[in-house]
Amino acid sequence: MPPYESESSDEGEDYTETNVLLGYASQEATSDTVSHLGGYPTWIQDNNQPSGALAKCRVCNDFLSLLLQLNGELPEHFPGHDRRLYMFTCRRRTCRRKEGSVRAIRAVRVAKGGDSKAGKPNTAKPASNETKEERKPQTNIGESLFGVKNTGSTAAPANPFANPFASNTNGKAPVNPFSAGSAAANPFAKPSPISSPARETLPETFASKVRLSSPPPTTQPPRPHEPWPAQSSFPHPYPEYHLDAEYETLEASSTPQIPSNARMEIDAEGSGAGGKEDKEVFESTIDKTFQKFADRVGQNPEQVLRYEFKGKPLLYSDNDAVGKMLHSHSEHGSASNAKVMTTGSKGGIGMPRCQNCGAERAFEVQLTPHAITELEADEMGIEGMEWGTIIMGVCTRDCKPSDVAEGDVGYLEEWCGVQWEEIASKR
Repeated sequence: MPPYESESSDEGEDYTETNVLLGYASQEATSDTVSHLGGYPTWIQDNNQPSGALAKCRVCNDFLSLLLQLNGELPEHFPGHDRRLYMFTCRRRTCRRKEGSVRAIRAVRVAKGGDSKAGKPNTAKPASNETKEERKPQTNIGESLFGVKNTGSTAAPANPFANPFASNTNGKAPVNPFSAGSAAANPFAKPSPISSPARETLPETFASKVRLSSPPPTTQPPRPHEPWPAQSSFPHPYPEYHLDAEYETLEASSTPQIPSNARMEIDAEGSGAGGKEDKEVFESTIDKTFQKFADRVGQNPEQVLRYEFKGKPLLYSDNDAVGKMLHSHSEHGSASNAKVMTTGSKGGIGMPRCQNCGAERAFEVQLTPHAITELEADEMGIEGMEWGTIIMGVCTRDCKPSDVAEGDVGYLEEWCGVQWEEIASKR
């Protein structure tokens, strides 16, 4: 995306808007009753809950604690689908860094006729060349992104997302664009069920801003089911926060530069290859993937999650199992506008395919380290969560279990990749 000039900067600093939506934790109550960080999970249908087997740690078999619940409705990609995403973690220290201690669930309810339009591509052109001046608060973002016309007055657009740049008053990327006094409505609010002809006027959810399409869903074989445990059976929950979001903005010169006064001395004596070897040793000590992660997140340090359906995850490392699995899909730069699906290929690289229908999986959301700061705000100890990021990949067909009746909710476990915090001595 071409950079735009910040209107609040006297020096004309350039900023780049990416396709990534950043989520921020807020203690202030909003109109959103679905998405939140921490707390207890809530369901699309109160009398229809997932299998209790999904509530347990695969390592110790104890019950898990909720990290994230996200309204994942994508009316542009899956019309008629009610969608929610969940991430859970085990609190036991002995289970950390072990596969199965963090799990993810996708809930989906397909309304009658909802599948008939699923997977149709989004033909609207994103306003990639918009300047900040053109994106005033009264502009309907739904219209600029998807061609959806605003039927209300300009003073109260239907889109609950406020102008992403309204809080940027110093010409720099915002730290927390959704302060307690912000007038922006919550982007996670669940759209009211309406008929398909009026679907385009629905308020956009957190997920509905994504600009790609998905293939139609298929069916899966029946699955065993056990009752979801009573709330009293779970550990004490993490504190609950509401979520707000806006598109990520980055300084154009975000790539770290070596200071002009930095010098690297190379011994000219000895073998002729000595200088080259010293240079290679010096460069090998720099973890470029982690540095990119730290620099990127550092521009908006209070983000707790990153969202881009069919986008590219921001890797914490490329040395662990998850990094090696996904590195080839994300190494070309997640700040670009190109949409790169992170899916299982014939060569076995990428996320594993959906175990229910065999479709490819794609990246949708990841948690960032500041989520730990918020979730453990009340913790007195120093031995808290140790992950660098948690990446969730979902079925690109948004499939539902075949044994779930039309109009009822189905729950499916999705792929969850955890990149654990590295030991300081190895950094």
